[in-house]
Amino acid sequence: MTDQVSGSAPKERAARGRAARADAPRSSHAEYQPSAKRPDPVDVIEAQSAARVPELVPIRYGRMMEAPFRFYRGAAAIMAGDLADTPRSGITAQLCGDAHLLNFRLLASPERHLVFDINDFDETLPGPWEWDVKRLAASLAIAGRENGFTDAERASVVRATVRSYRERMRGLAGLGNLAVWYTQADMDALQALADRRLGARGRKRSRRAIAKARSHDSLQAFEKLTRVVDGRRRITPDPPLIVPLQDLLPDTERDSLEELLRELIERYGHSLQSERRHLLGQYRIADMARKVVGVGSVGTRCWIILLLGRDDEDPLLLQAKEADRSVLAPYAGTSAYDNQGERVVAGQRLMQAASDIFLGWERVTGIDGRQRDFYVRQLRDWKGIAEPQTMLPKDMSAFGEFCGATLARAHARSGDRIAIAAYLGGGDAFDRALTVFAERYADQNERDHQALTDAVRAWRIPAQAV
Repeated sequence: MTDQVSGSAPKERAARGRAARADAPRSSHAEYQPSAKRPDPVDVIEAQSAARVPELVPIRYGRMMEAPFRFYRGAAAIMAGDLADTPRSGITAQLCGDAHLLNFRLLASPERHLVFDINDFDETLPGPWEWDVKRLAASLAIAGRENGFTDAERASVVRATVRSYRERMRGLAGLGNLAVWYTQADMDALQALADRRLGARGRKRSRRAIAKARSHDSLQAFEKLTRVVDGRRRITPDPPLIVPLQDLLPDTERDSLEELLRELIERYGHSLQSERRHLLGQYRIADMARKVVGVGSVGTRCWIILLLGRDDEDPLLLQAKEADRSVLAPYAGTSAYDNQGERVVAGQRLMQAASDIFLGWERVTGIDGRQRDFYVRQLRDWKGIAEPQTMLPKDMSAFGEFCGATLARAHARSGDRIAIAAYLGGGDAFDRALTVFAERYADQNERDHQALTDAVRAWRIPAQAV
């Protein structure tokens, strides 16, 4: 991506962005028509599930069945194929790959500041910047439908979100490279914006969310997820969502898997900066468990590792999650990284303003003889997630603006922000186009959700509500 910007004057980059409108007019982004060769959405989901833990796959289907928005969260692979057939400007950036509204949240920076940023990078890959914006826009339309918003209210939410992306990108285009790199959305600035935009109820809710995020630290997770058993700190079972290693497999296989996970944590440390590797070395592994996470990720191999430091009340909880090929890869190209865990980490470090100090990767050979890539990060560290089902239109519009501006900042770190800003322009042509696209894709998502529901009811695939 750097060849788009290095050695080119800002005027040349802006001219390139404006010229891209000839091949992909901004109004053309309203287009969405399912391809005649579009695969069965259930087939796409089943193909993903084939490589996952078989006994967990029904939980994934059960969660996706619950509602169209829950289905959407697990359908990034379906939408990736649909986006590949939509117009594109030809300008690329590092993509999140799954930029729906619940993948934006409050996080802790290494300096212990609360910031707003993207949180999920399982599908990250360089590609057309428009794809991330369209996935975000459609997620807001789908969430708005579930909240009973009117057509006009949903349109207002989506327009505000896309406008925020466009205006933030235009602002970033005028900054120097270091200024863009250091830009982040700290909580004080977000709270001030919320205070101006929201009513009394919304302001109260935002302040409560901030306080809740600050309480969701590693010590809170430690108290919730562990207990003392026979004088030793252990991870608390909650089957099938959390299953400690000692409850998961027969003795011989369990010993082999425990050795593998210990090796994973030890070797992954080499992907950290030296001082962070030194810090990791001051902890010892106390327990391990398999964990079910998210919606789209259900069935991937995910482990939580309890480590203890100075004493049994000095915890570090790590999550080691399997990384597979990005759902964007068939359409955007193969990753430059052979290790899919490294792909995730590199994308996260590139897009996030401040990443987890324990974020790293490793490849191991499992007890089944297959090589698997993992990325590792802290399980919970000052994370606060939105609750869209409680939002009024004004609340969702403000939240969408935060998301749009954050996504623009993330794209500006890797893509040609000057060209993207010039392509978008000062008018609202792109905003209006994505408002139409979002509704059209929300219709498609509802049809796909119904297809999954029908497949479960016809006993084509199993589903489990957990």
